[in-house]
Formats: sequence, structure tokens, C-alpha cells
Amino acid sequence: MIGPPPRGPRERVVLAERRGARRVRTRVEVAEQTEIGAALIGGLIRAQLGLALSCALVTALLLAALPLLFRVTAVAETVVLGIRLPWLLLGGAAYPLLWSTGRIYVRLAERNEHDFLELTGD
Repeated sequence: MIGPPPRGPRERVVLAERRGARRVRTRVEVAEQTEIGAALIGGLIRAQLGLALSCALVTALLLAALPLLFRVTAVAETVVLGIRLPWLLLGGAAYPLLWSTGRIYVRLAERNEHDFLELTGD
């Protein structure tokens, strides 16, 4: 009886490699500290530094504006519940401002790190 010839395992035939195919494995690049890995790490460091400097600048400007507010306006003479308003603002507004700035910074820094991990994920 004559039948079809026996078949071997299937093979995939590729005539040419795809153009624009990504051949770089970023996690390996970062681990081996190649030029690409150094550029990726440098980008993360620049992003974190920019975030830290912007948060510090906003906080410094807001805290530096308080003495100007007390000097220029009539806020310095205002009394609330027997306590002068500048003391209430320093105790009641400065610390929550610092706490909220810290929370925002941590959330945005973690987002930067998450984006970096997604970029380096293979």
C-alpha cells in the first residue's frame, strides 16, 4: 500500500528578520551595566531628582510666603480663640503642608519606579 510519506516535526521557515524588531533585552542591559542600561538608570535618576527638586521648591516657596503674609497684611494682628493667627497658621498649616508634600512625593516617586520597571520588563 502506498501512502503519504512519514512527516517529521514541523519547522517554521523565516525568510527574513522583521524590520524594527526589538532585540535588546533591557533587564539584562541594566544588570550588566551596559551603555543602554546606564542610560536607563540615568533617566530614572533624573526623573527622581526633578521630582524631588520640584517638591522642595514648591514647599520652600509656600513656607517662605508665610512671613510675607504676616508682614504685609493684617493677619498678624488677628486673634482667633485667644491665639494670634500667625501662630495658628504656623502650627496648623505648616505641618499638614509638609506631610501632604511628603505623601505626594512618595506617590509620584513610586510611580516613576513603576514606570521604570514596566520599561525594563521583558
